[in-house]
Amino acid sequence: MKGEHVPEADARDDKQFHADIPALDHGFFLKGSGSYDWGMKNRLARIFRPESGRTVMLAIDHGYFQGPTTGLERVDLSIVPIAPHADALMLTRGILRSTIPATHRGGIVMRASGGPSILKELSDERVAVDMEDAVRMGVHGVAVQVFVGGEHETQSVENMTKLVDAGYRVGIPVLGVTAVGKELTRDARYLGLATRICAELGAQVVKTYYCDEGFEKVTAGCPVPIVMAGGKKLPELEALEMAYRAVQEGAAGVDMGRNIFQSESPAAMIQAVAKVVHEDAQPAEAYELFQELSGAAVPA
Repeated sequence: MKGEHVPEADARDDKQFHADIPALDHGFFLKGSGSYDWGMKNRLARIFRPESGRTVMLAIDHGYFQGPTTGLERVDLSIVPIAPHADALMLTRGILRSTIPATHRGGIVMRASGGPSILKELSDERVAVDMEDAVRMGVHGVAVQVFVGGEHETQSVENMTKLVDAGYRVGIPVLGVTAVGKELTRDARYLGLATRICAELGAQVVKTYYCDEGFEKVTAGCPVPIVMAGGKKLPELEALEMAYRAVQEGAAGVDMGRNIFQSESPAAMIQAVAKVVHEDAQPAEAYELFQELSGAAVPA
């Protein structure tokens, strides 16, 4: 090494090891998530806000089985302007690649199952995205539909477990989405069954519907975070009331679509929802914000 430049040795004796202070254990803020690898925790922290432990996800993946849904005819015009207000977007890889700017800073949860259209048996889905492509796209989670009680129940559960296995290899969490057919009842007993199955078989997050009675038992019985599905379009105040009840009864946020992008003022609505979810605002207070922002909104 003679004649070559080598780093100078650090021979100082006044190093500060703070031997009297135990090493900090930062833990993790999400239910059931403490044992995940750093990468998976980091991705979950891009979907959920660490300050509140909750998320406002904007679901815009409806086109994967029902085509150009009302409010999503032009995602570039209707969704891209309001996307910064969402903690995370739930969408397909086609829309992500073609329409969402690569400068988007929020979380991305990519739909990873699909197959049948609304014209066929919806439970007959397959895994529709290779996890390698999810890594290539830089997403923070993937979503898969699980049809507990449906015609192709076992197949849909296997779709999820395959994605869970692949996700652990690369540090990407899986959102299990409980699908409810027309013949199934959206009550606490069914939702508790479906959400628990998803969690038991490895989903890091579960999305399900709200029920008026017993929802707190659904969230308590699921060992991982539950986010509430928005479902059909409701009047704005009713949607805010549903979101409020859900988070007060244990949901770690909401994943709303039609109740936001089909609102008379989507930008105002998503901000009102965020006030309920992250600030525990009463629905009436959030609705006042919606009205105030709607009045100030400039028509598209």
